[in-house]
Amino acid sequence: MIQSRFLPVLYSLSLGILLLGCNSGSSSSSSDEPSSSSIVTASSSSKTRSSSSSYNTEAVIVDHNGTVLSAVPTEWITAAKKNLVIAYGHTSHGSQLVDGLNGLETWKGSPYTILGNGDTEGLELRDTPFSGANDLGAPDFRAWVTATRNYLKENTDVNVVMWSWCGQLSWATTGDVRGYLDSMTTLEKDYPEVRFVYFTGHLDGIGVDGTLNQNNESIRSYVRENNKILYDFADIESYDPDGNYFLDLNANDNCDYEGGNWCTEWQDANPGKWYEVRAQHSQSLNGNLKAYASWHLFARLAGWDGE
Repeated sequence: MIQSRFLPVLYSLSLGILLLGCNSGSSSSSSDEPSSSSIVTASSSSKTRSSSSSYNTEAVIVDHNGTVLSAVPTEWITAAKKNLVIAYGHTSHGSQLVDGLNGLETWKGSPYTILGNGDTEGLELRDTPFSGANDLGAPDFRAWVTATRNYLKENTDVNVVMWSWCGQLSWATTGDVRGYLDSMTTLEKDYPEVRFVYFTGHLDGIGVDGTLNQNNESIRSYVRENNKILYDFADIESYDPDGNYFLDLNANDNCDYEGGNWCTEWQDANPGKWYEVRAQHSQSLNGNLKAYASWHLFARLAGWDGE
């Protein structure tokens, strides 16, 4: 068990690692974080935006409960591929979704196809297409808003926008978080035909009482109270596929916790039930779960009720 007198040191080390990761830039601009080239970054798609007003009656929260791939009906996966045009901004941690999705297609094939992988049909996910911002906190907490507006002005077929965090929620102030929530709400009002997906930040090893979890809880509360859409990055990293909980054991983004590594432990105990994939800063299983949750999200955006 980690003793409390070491926590301040560990916290400083964690923040230093997080800063290094964020400073590496987006996957489209960093030599050691290449963009997943199999994901399309532009399209001449004939898909058009449709009103999202009918979806705003309840919150859509995709967390560890949405990581059972077999629970997502094939017809809604097909609907997502037919109807969604997704623009996704991120740096290294956020690439876990993209690499996980590509790895899943290699592992399972149809119906989990992504345009750009040589398929004639698949999900249109534009990987890091924005200019002027890397993620929700780089180069600052506001640049992504302008980048989003500029992109939507030139790409009127996009009907889903997603941005993920690097490590910024581990030190963000309540004002920073409030600014994020306000900016998302303003974008939703200005672009009612686009679905905007909120994100929590990845785990940092500080646990339930840390700044990160408090900021994540603020985002979760806002989503629940205002019927928004959330991809709960941190919650997915807090549970193994058997439902065992690790946030209270100071789990981090690599799946390390007080006593071991839940990803490698589960992988060792379940051969053949997971696939090898690059998941930056983490383990293959984390990338797997991020991909499963992504398809759950896309199916919900396409109209699936989650039941």
